[in-house]
Amino acid sequence: MLKDHAKLMQAILVSGEITGRKKLQKMIYIAKKVDFPFQERFQFHFYGPYSEELTTRVEELCNMGFLNEVKEKKGGYFQYRYTLTDAGKEFLSMNNVEMPCLQDCLMDMNEQNARFLELVSTVLYFDNLPKEEVANKVFTLKSSQRYTEAEIDEAYQYIESLKAKVQ
Repeated sequence: MLKDHAKLMQAILVSGEITGRKKLQKMIYIAKKVDFPFQERFQFHFYGPYSEELTTRVEELCNMGFLNEVKEKKGGYFQYRYTLTDAGKEFLSMNNVEMPCLQDCLMDMNEQNARFLELVSTVLYFDNLPKEEVANKVFTLKSSQRYTEAEIDEAYQYIESLKAKVQ
């Protein structure tokens, strides 16, 4: 059971700090889609791929004292920041998690904004479809985000750059 928790803890550790629940969801989903061994199941949701399991794991890690969640008021909404606690780092030091290249990929993703990661994760969610159909899905399902063709092309290029880091 804690093996999947440890993978999530490793992801947060190598990212340093992840700001935003949506960003955390997208980073783990994208990492899973580029072949990192995350087991959480995702469904398409309002903000793109979402995992109830991941949300539960984050809550459990906070309750166990392994993950620090800081809630900050930001304008008209709340934002959450995630870091590993000392107890979490100690737990990880005793439970080796082997995921080569994870840090490089997650650090890169963590530098992107949540809106772009939402697009990348949506493109990956429909990766079984031709690019033109994916673009139509994005324009339909994400119309409020007003993504452009150029941004969709950028998302595809970004996905390829992440896959290249993993090989």
